[in-house]
Amino acid sequence: MNVIVVKNDQEAAEKAFEILKSGLEQGEINTLGLATGGTPLKLYAEMRNANLDVSNVTTVNLDEYVGLSADNEQSYNYYMNQELFNSVKFKETNLPNGVAQDLEAECERYEKILEENPVDLQVLGLGTNAHIGFNEPGTPFDSKTHVVKLTESTIEANKRYFEKEEDVPTHAISMGIASIMEAKQIVLLAFGEAKAEAVKQMIEGPVTEECPASALQNHPNVTIIVDEAAASQLK
Repeated sequence: MNVIVVKNDQEAAEKAFEILKSGLEQGEINTLGLATGGTPLKLYAEMRNANLDVSNVTTVNLDEYVGLSADNEQSYNYYMNQELFNSVKFKETNLPNGVAQDLEAECERYEKILEENPVDLQVLGLGTNAHIGFNEPGTPFDSKTHVVKLTESTIEANKRYFEKEEDVPTHAISMGIASIMEAKQIVLLAFGEAKAEAVKQMIEGPVTEECPASALQNHPNVTIIVDEAAASQLK
């Protein structure tokens, strides 16, 4: 694990962008794995502002909420269009279909996309409980793309985005830990004191399914970029 400690999330975004840009310029990135949420926003801003040629690059996203269509403003599909895809033109973009009639078949379809487009660089965020994607503590390390029942804390945290409580998704489709680990290179970003314990367990704790991100200790090419607050508990 290559751990880089920076002052703030802007500096982290710039570091992550340097890695991405270098890989693109050297022709090493044909498939780019992407994340959503607050963590990668400044990285996506860097990508929008750069004149990148990604016309031969395919993207795959980590996850999508079950029950939200691509045009729903709370869907990850909508988020990706707003933050990146409307401005940066990739060859092809892929997200799980949250309104698929057969969710198991959708997981199999998505896993096939990943097999046909091996991820060269995967961008990850980190949950306060060390989840990656929607792989919560206890998720088997050999898991592939699957349907996840969201934890009460995740559902609670998401309530502020929805007008009515019953509109809050209770399930999501997520790339599994084994799917994520197949990426040739991983860049994980984490910011703030709330992530400090998860960062410590991920890097210095035992490799255990109770800490999903600890699986990354077994990956040959991981760069972890954290701000000073998120790194505050590291030895």
